[in-house]
Amino acid sequence: MIQFRDVHKSFGSNHVLRGLDLTIERGTSMVIIGGSGTGKSVALKCVLGLIRPDSGSITVDGQDAYTGDRDAFLARFGMLFQGGALFDSLPVWQNVAFRHMRGSLKKPAEEARALAIDKLRRVGLKAHVADLLPAELSGGMQKRVGLARAIAADPEIIFFDEPTTGLDPIMSGVINDLIREIVVEMGATAMTITHDMSSVRAIADNIAMLHEGQIKWTGPVSQMDDSGDPYLEQFITGSATGPIEAVR
Repeated sequence: MIQFRDVHKSFGSNHVLRGLDLTIERGTSMVIIGGSGTGKSVALKCVLGLIRPDSGSITVDGQDAYTGDRDAFLARFGMLFQGGALFDSLPVWQNVAFRHMRGSLKKPAEEARALAIDKLRRVGLKAHVADLLPAELSGGMQKRVGLARAIAADPEIIFFDEPTTGLDPIMSGVINDLIREIVVEMGATAMTITHDMSSVRAIADNIAMLHEGQIKWTGPVSQMDDSGDPYLEQFITGSATGPIEAVR
């Protein structure tokens, strides 16, 4: 569904992606791990066209990610942002149904609200939450609202940017379970970037270890603990010694 071929991206003298090669199969959940500043978010933004690579190619379902109808292209995606990115001034239901109140998906307000309530229930939130403002919600509830918005238009591809950041271990587990259930239920292709190894084990079919702009290891999550790759082993164990230099 998504393929990176020799993708390079620099910002001045900062070479972030240095020949990224990665294939994400249709209907699978790929989790990209790696330290801060290794290029995970840049890779995600390149797929969406928010950032253009300097060289290389990215295809989505066999089509170049930078040609054709941009609105139709972006309509295939859902996104759960790291910080939730909810609109503070809009009630929850309008956040969830945002796409359905604008553009080609525009629906009457009553229909959009009903759809939002249905998606909120899918992520374990009751109907009364629909009329609250984001500021009235806990961090875990905000993350669920963000997940409801990500799936509101039944996308083919869903991106998850650090889905459990800022959550306690129990709520992180709840969000991980919801993500896994929803991705399987929808048959969607998922791409997640995270530092959280509990998320990796809960939601990944395959993982990719990204370091200094290149994939050091990729394969099924079931092979992660026996990979034999020094970069992956150091990241999993959190060891201060290994090929990944700790910033002092």
